[in-house]
Amino acid sequence: MTQRQSRPEVLAPAGSMDALRAAVFGGADAVYLGATRFSARQNAANFSAGETSGGATASLREAVAFCHARDVRVYVTLNTTLYPGELTALAEAVAGIAAAGADAVITQDLAVAALVRRMAPGLALHGSTQMSVQSLDGARRLAALGFTRVILARELTLSEIAGITAGCGIETETFVHGALCMSVSGQCYMSAFLGGRSGNRGGCAGPCRLPFDASGTPGPAAGHHLSLKDMSVIGHLPQLSAAGVASVKIEGRLRPPEYVAAAVNACLLARAGEPYDTRLLQDVFSRSGFTDSYLTGARNGSMFGTRTEGDAAAAKAAAPRLRELYRRERPRVGVGLELTLEEDGAKLAVRDADGNRAVVYGERQPQPGQKPPEEARAAYRRSLEKMGGTPFFPQEVAVRGAQWFLPGSEVNELRRRALESLLAKREQPRPIPCAKVPQALLEAPARAAKQEGYAVRLAHAAQLPRETPQDAAWFIMPLAQWRDVPPELRSRTWLEAPRALFGGAEEASARAAFESRDAGFAGYVAENIAQFTTLEGLPLAGGFGLNVTNPLSAKEYAALGARMLTLSPELTLEDMARISAPVPVLALAYGHMPLMLTRACPLQNVRDCGGCDRKGELLDRKGMRFPVRCSGPAGARTVYNPIPIYMGDRLKELPVELPLLYFTIETAARVREVLALVREGLPFDGPFTRGLYYKGTN
Repeated sequence: MTQRQSRPEVLAPAGSMDALRAAVFGGADAVYLGATRFSARQNAANFSAGETSGGATASLREAVAFCHARDVRVYVTLNTTLYPGELTALAEAVAGIAAAGADAVITQDLAVAALVRRMAPGLALHGSTQMSVQSLDGARRLAALGFTRVILARELTLSEIAGITAGCGIETETFVHGALCMSVSGQCYMSAFLGGRSGNRGGCAGPCRLPFDASGTPGPAAGHHLSLKDMSVIGHLPQLSAAGVASVKIEGRLRPPEYVAAAVNACLLARAGEPYDTRLLQDVFSRSGFTDSYLTGARNGSMFGTRTEGDAAAAKAAAPRLRELYRRERPRVGVGLELTLEEDGAKLAVRDADGNRAVVYGERQPQPGQKPPEEARAAYRRSLEKMGGTPFFPQEVAVRGAQWFLPGSEVNELRRRALESLLAKREQPRPIPCAKVPQALLEAPARAAKQEGYAVRLAHAAQLPRETPQDAAWFIMPLAQWRDVPPELRSRTWLEAPRALFGGAEEASARAAFESRDAGFAGYVAENIAQFTTLEGLPLAGGFGLNVTNPLSAKEYAALGARMLTLSPELTLEDMARISAPVPVLALAYGHMPLMLTRACPLQNVRDCGGCDRKGELLDRKGMRFPVRCSGPAGARTVYNPIPIYMGDRLKELPVELPLLYFTIETAARVREVLALVREGLPFDGPFTRGLYYKGTN
């Protein structure tokens, strides 16, 4: 393939072959798509498995061949969390992607990265936005792990993007158009816990689009205060280009071809410094318009919106016009042509910049020409340069033997056959070498775990009981509050770094870690992969923000220095038992599950930051009240489940070394009550849930 341009590539979604053609014909530089499994858009058509050699899916091989023939790069998503019994299928998927010759794999799970590095090192690794890379240290950690690109969190401002891009040493990619999750990517459990469909597994049911009201008005929810408008920052492409961003990405693998073509066309025009039709872009799909509030830093109530009947009607009316954007091939591959005419026959040779060459011969014998050679040569060139309907455009055209005459129809036929032959050669598979891995690496046998007490996580020091529970093996407290931890508890206390690193949180964490490093604490809990760089050299544990769901990713985090790991609360007990981590593991035994971590505050729909006490609640359509807590204007907000997980009467069923009691919104008195229930192994004293431990996710 030809050399990549220095300006940002336009990266388009391809949820189906029709959408892929629309992206390519519309002018996209690259596409991203999913295979049947391990794609964060499981409801897209995707590229289904077929019985082909090497394990490659037939449709994936077709898609890659189609794109590569047209100098379009293909990135394949393996960007879901993976369960223990799926590692063999994952290895087969990696082998299939390598056999198809794709350009990169997009992933959030270190297990995928480990297998790609071992099996197919020729495949590039792109860090998914599901990894929640929000800071420079996060991008640097991915670079150290062999990733060549990081897809940045959508919640970043332009200055934050520029700072990461300038210092991380790998390519950055950022979303410029499409749907916005209310939650920071990879930090949402709402769909899983409310409906059993995991967003981290590609099955999000979109519960945030349902009514959730922050007004506090009694009765059914009247607002949609978790529903964001779609983002569109295409008009900011010049600034993103100046910031050094390598790729601008369009969200929408569930969208139709018309949507893809419209967004690609707008990006191409904006990249060239030309105006684009914002109205048409809005008509094809929007939720009461667009927002650029994250990029500009103007986060407020104007970010929120829902899809209306008017939006749907506008999309239907715009569709015919939009189809014209991808009706024909866009010439994008330069070729050289050489027509040779001799008395005994005609020959046309075509070549491209990648070294492919095709030669075809005429079936008619040339006749002596009646026109001057220069005039005839010009006529032949005009015929050869007509490549409409193909992905080719002429760069060089040479004619030898112009004194001989060949009818225009014969010249056209030679050109058609030659370009077809060249296209077929460009479509030939270019598989990436791939090795097998030992089956033992992929197996996840059940293991027995001996419990060693329990861990108590507190949101602040005021929750500490007057009488400190002596049977607690460990305490966990926020890093920012380290000074509030009583000295006598510090040797049993791990300091928890924040899951969200916006607004200078990374720098603040680094300062707090530096100031507390000699204060006698047990260590620090990393909730984001960035902290394996920020806190490098300090004793580390991994929090559930890392989404550890399989034994291979557990081994990878242990290799990075984690001495303990908290397993994802989306796992079943059976799956937990199959995670043979080389370090002790924790699992939630009690707690109001943090369903959603967001940088957009739902409370801003009804109040401003000036008079806010940083807490509130959301009322859903069933009358349930979801607590909301805020870390400050530049930080993050957390939406909690109203009903806590409780396993205090079944601790021994948790196949982990340390059950985790995760206190968040509770008073000190309530902490004491729950600790007493757990200590005695008693049933819970109110409404509770067993989470997903027995039923799992779809």
